[in-house]
Amino acid sequence: MQMIDAVQWDMFPPASAVSCFETPSDVEKDILAVGKLDAVPTILRVLCQMTGMGFAAVARVSEVSWTACAVQDNIDLGLKPGSQLPVKSTLCMESREARSPILIEHASRDSRYCQSPRVQTLESYISVPIVLENGRYFGNLYAVDPKPAKLSEPKILFMFSQFADLIALQIGHELLRDAERKAFCDERAAGDLREQFIAILGHDLRNPLHAIFAGGDMLERKLQDPSLASIVARIKISVRRMSSLIDDVLDFARGRLGAGIGIRQIETDDIGGGLTSVVKELQDAQPSRQILSNISVTRSGRCDLGRVQQIASNLIGNALTHGSSQTPVKVTGIVESDDLVLDVWNDGEPIPADSIDKIFEPFWRQSTSADRQGLGLGLHICSQIVRAHDGQLSVSSSQEGGTRFVVKIPIGRQRV
Repeated sequence: MQMIDAVQWDMFPPASAVSCFETPSDVEKDILAVGKLDAVPTILRVLCQMTGMGFAAVARVSEVSWTACAVQDNIDLGLKPGSQLPVKSTLCMESREARSPILIEHASRDSRYCQSPRVQTLESYISVPIVLENGRYFGNLYAVDPKPAKLSEPKILFMFSQFADLIALQIGHELLRDAERKAFCDERAAGDLREQFIAILGHDLRNPLHAIFAGGDMLERKLQDPSLASIVARIKISVRRMSSLIDDVLDFARGRLGAGIGIRQIETDDIGGGLTSVVKELQDAQPSRQILSNISVTRSGRCDLGRVQQIASNLIGNALTHGSSQTPVKVTGIVESDDLVLDVWNDGEPIPADSIDKIFEPFWRQSTSADRQGLGLGLHICSQIVRAHDGQLSVSSSQEGGTRFVVKIPIGRQRV
């Protein structure tokens, strides 16, 4: 018992006597990873039983410290998971540098180690590297005893090596799971941040825009100077545009956070009037452009009229932006069987053939147009609203035939 005491206090100073060499988070993460491996305690008991040695451990070994991650202590050395030693006081430093096992059966008779202060009163010692799949040197599978032990049999080193490989594999998997859990938590935090961003857009930015628009509307009614009235009109147009951009960002963010853009389908009597009002609003905003509309929807149907109007506004606005200013934009709205069909056509430079499959992707903008206003979300949002209605959205574009978007939305049956 006296020899064990010497080993405990000379070779293994208490944890309080050793400074903290690495950040607690790094050390704790690795200790927890090993602690989650149910097989490790059994492995350490088997090693002690098969070798007759009284102490076995899985140790985390860095350039500066030796840290016990799991311990089987049958001889009261006083080390526990989390106990830390200077790596220079252990032979694990040599094993780490060489990435090879160290095996000592009888230290006091071994010419290599009999004078080494690192073994002191220890007689038997075995340390096998634990190297993770990514090449990182994690530490050592380690056993010591103050008495000599028969360790030269090949099966002993083989057993240690196999267990070290198994532990390395399991530690790697556990650390990967921890990283995935952290990534998941980070993603949830990012989702919370996105929701806060949506709230800011939806409230803190809309309120001042409404105030600006209301003020402009009041000034427009009272101002007698036509030049001033035109300035106010431009302010109102700019506010509408900013509000539209905010709507696009909100819809895009909600669609990405959830299962797509939500709709509320109800029986609607005046679909045609809703589409006509969109055409009139866009015509008023751009009086220099011509919009030829033929909206002939006289029956009621189930749809989200506000979203259908959003589709029409985005498609007509896209046609006005990218189409030729010398030719009118043509808008047709009819009902075929149980489908609402909205057709928007413009002349001008066609969409390039290599881009036709990309136009409904978010942030896509037609590079052939000189006017590249907007975020490139309008067509993407249109496609999502049409999808939410279980409808179809198609596009064709050529030099001879112009560019045509066709929307078909079922309005005669309830959405499943």
